Formats: sequence, C-alpha cells, structure tokens
Amino acid sequence: MQSSGKKRGGGGSESQPEAVVGRGQVRLWFLRLSTSILLWTGIIQLTSVVELWHPHLPKGWPVTCRSSDDHLNSTNFSIASDETLSPPSPPSILPNRPSSGAGTSQERYSQAGLRGARLGRGNVDDDDEFNELMRAPRSQICDMVTVARYLNLTLLIPELDKTSFWADPSDFKDIFNVKHFIKSLRNEVRIIKSLPEKFNRKSRKFFSMPPVSWSNEKYYLKQILPLFRKHRVINFNKTDARLANNGLPAELQRLRCQVNYQALRFTPQIESLGNKLISMLKKSGFFVVLHLRYEMDMLAFSGCTHGCSLIETEELTRMRSLTTQSYTYPWWKEKEIVSEKKRLDGLCPLTPEETKLVLQALGFTRNTRIYIASGEIYGGERRLGALRAAYPNIVSKEMLLSLDDLRPFQNHSMQMAALDYMVSVASDVFIPTYDGNMAKVVEGHRRYLGFRKTILLDRRELVELVDLHQNNTLSWEEFSYAVRHVHEHRMGQPTRRKVVQDRPKEEDYFYANPQECLGPLRPESIVAII
Repeated sequence: MQSSGKKRGGGGSESQPEAVVGRGQVRLWFLRLSTSILLWTGIIQLTSVVELWHPHLPKGWPVTCRSSDDHLNSTNFSIASDETLSPPSPPSILPNRPSSGAGTSQERYSQAGLRGARLGRGNVDDDDEFNELMRAPRSQICDMVTVARYLNLTLLIPELDKTSFWADPSDFKDIFNVKHFIKSLRNEVRIIKSLPEKFNRKSRKFFSMPPVSWSNEKYYLKQILPLFRKHRVINFNKTDARLANNGLPAELQRLRCQVNYQALRFTPQIESLGNKLISMLKKSGFFVVLHLRYEMDMLAFSGCTHGCSLIETEELTRMRSLTTQSYTYPWWKEKEIVSEKKRLDGLCPLTPEETKLVLQALGFTRNTRIYIASGEIYGGERRLGALRAAYPNIVSKEMLLSLDDLRPFQNHSMQMAALDYMVSVASDVFIPTYDGNMAKVVEGHRRYLGFRKTILLDRRELVELVDLHQNNTLSWEEFSYAVRHVHEHRMGQPTRRKVVQDRPKEEDYFYANPQECLGPLRPESIVAII
C-alpha cells in the first residue's frame, strides 16, 4: 500500500513542474502581445496627429493628363460655415467627395459667382486686359474649383456677371453643361446648384473680399481657411488671376487642366451649333481662324487708335472717358494714353490692314479659307476692305449660319464667343492679333490637344517691320523674310513657361502653356514654319 502510494505521489511531483512551465510561457507570450498592441496603437495615434497638422495633397489623385511629368517645374468665390462649427483645422489627406446628398452640419461651402458679383472685374492694371478677362471665365472657374478642392469645400455653381459692357444675361447653365460639370468632378469636389436653405434664409449680405492676386496654395490655407472662425459666408468678389502660374503642387496644376479640358463642356445647344460650324469649314479643307481683336470696346479701353479717322478717335476717347457706366474705372478719364507709343511697344491689337500684310508675309495664299472669330469689327467693311480684297474666302459665323440658327444666341455675347472658341480650338491654324486672355486659353487648349499650330504674333517686332516696309525701307522680300524669321519659334511648339520671380504678370500664363499636363518636351513635336 505504501509503495503504491509513493508511486502515485512520485508521479504527481514529476508532472507539476511541467504545468508550471506551460503557464509561464502563456503569460510571457500574452505580455509580449499586449506590449506590441500598445506600442502599435501609440504609433498609429502619433501618425494621425502628424497628418492632422501637416496637410498635403492626396497621393491617390487620378492622373487626368497624358503624362504625370511631376518634375516639371469674374467668377466670385464664397465660403460658408455653420455657426456650430469649431475653428477649422488645416485639411489632411483630402477624401473623395460625394456627388450628391445633403451636407452635414460640419459642411463648408464655397460659392463661385454670387448674385451681383462681377466676373473678372478686379485688379485689371492694364486697360487692354479688361475686355479679355470678361470674355474668358474658364480660367477663373478652373482656379476656384482648384481652391475648393484643396480646402475641401463644397462648390456652388458659378453665377456670371450680368452688368458688364455687353450686358449679357447668360448664366453658367446657359454656357456650360452643368450636369457634366458636376458629374466629371464628383471625385474631386462636391458641387451643388444652390445654397442650403439655412443660408438662403439669412437676409444679411455675405462678407466680401478679394483674394490676393497670383497666390499659392499656402495663402489659401493660412489666410483664407481660418476666416471660417469669424464669418459664415465669404464672397470672393474678384477671381481673375488669383492663383499663381508656377510653384503649385503638380496635383493642383493637373486639376486645373482637368477642369478646363474635361469638366467645362459647353451646353448641348452650343456644342451642336459649334460642331455644325466646324463641319462646314472642314468640308472646304484647310482653314485658319483669325482672332481679330479690333472691336470698339477693345480699342476704347486700350486707347489704341492707329488707323482710325479723327471722328473715330474722338468717339473712342469719349467712350473711354464715360463715368456713368458701371464697368468704367474711375482713373480712365485721367490717364493719358499715347496711342502710337502703345502701338510701338506692341500693346495694341494689329489693325486689319497690318494683319493682311502679316498673313501674306507668312505665306498664306489668296485662296486660304479664313474664319474671323470676333464681334463687330470697328469701322465695318471699310476697315475690312483691304483684308477681304487680299483674302476673299473670309467667313464668319454670321455668314455661315442662318438667322434661325443664330436667333437663340443673339444678345448673348458669351454664348456667341463660345461658338468662336470651339472653332478656334478645332482650326488647322489659330492666329490671334492680340494676346488677351481668351487667345491664351485657346493657345493652351490647342497645346493640350497635340500642339496644334498657333502663330503667336510678335506685335512689337511686326509694327516696326510694317512701318519699315510701308516707308520703302524694306522691300517685300526683305519684309517677308523678316516676318518669317521672327516667328520661326512662335508656332505653338513645345516649350517651357517663362518664370519671373516676384513679377507674375511678366511670366507666361499657366493656361497658355499648361506644361504639367502636356508630357515631356519632344524635339519631333516642333511644328515647321509655313
């Protein structure tokens, strides 16, 4: 009995250490696992804090252009916030925004184009820029969409200026395809057609301010976003040139291209009639678009009167000095303009007579089909006579389309300009006689579509050459050779934008050469001169 008891006792004493060892190992592994979880949790929390205070653009943005090429170096805009909002913090990684659905109490809104706002009216230092800024809202819309995306705001469909020189009553929806605009940007910016009711009920006016011209993204992050702490709504009442040409992150530059070349489509009515025009022109083969900026308002605001009669000069001067119109700047009547000096400095649009000589010198033959993209030429057929005699195949939308076709667009200058824009982009050659905003945007669009030929006239050189030829100092052969030589590298070839530190007005315009969206420069892409 004793022996059997000892065996049982001995067997129990031998198994006990094994059990103790097993429990110790479990405790050790459990301790290691708990420590690891705790450490990783701390690391994740620390990373989140770092991300919160160091905003950056999302790496996952879709590439919307032909090449990433990252190494390449007035619409109104209003912001609204709920009263219950806490002070805004800088955006972290920007999430995709839904294309529909109601906003939450934490939603922030940006509005482009509030009622009564003036598109492109602000900060026009050169009088000859006024007209073109008014006619080319595309770039301003692109910039404000980009700002809204960077600050993670909801965008209100723009409302365009109706108090300009042209008194055009057109709304955004009358020019651009709203449904496509919203849908194509649904992964970038949430866009709504009207402000929520809680904002519309307020009778007080929105706070208005002009953003600083040529600003980079840091300005909007540090100066604009914190304004949510004080104001429910902020109206950007000047939107021309409010975003820098250079120095922005590549993602923002490519978004500007996405808006311009993919999101901003004209209405089906405009596209249908524009395509009809293009088809009619292409049936005759090769055609040139001449953006002849020789209209009354352009000449009056710029002070350029070369080639005008004394009566016409007085008429333009009177128009410029008017102070009763809402579009007139108060200093115009006081500013002395020497027309001939501006012309010699290359700051005036070419006259129809000068344009004729330049086209002939560049080698365009008499039977060339030329479409004139412009409004009514100042002086009418009298001023067009020399140009039409040299090029009898000159046409315009008014000549090609019927009255029934044009009736819906009459008294809507921006819709008529949209037709000219479509034809200009589609032409075999585009020649602007003045490098205003619209001409620059067309130039950039043609680069984006494959570096289509755009002859960028050097007006300063040209007026000197024209004068030398007309006073018999230069023969026709010498004049023609000089004109070709001057423009050998001004045919819309691939090139890099000129950057001028602290002098953005002297730089190349982003929308004239959106190089971040065009891919690497290729020597074989150089377009030969005519």
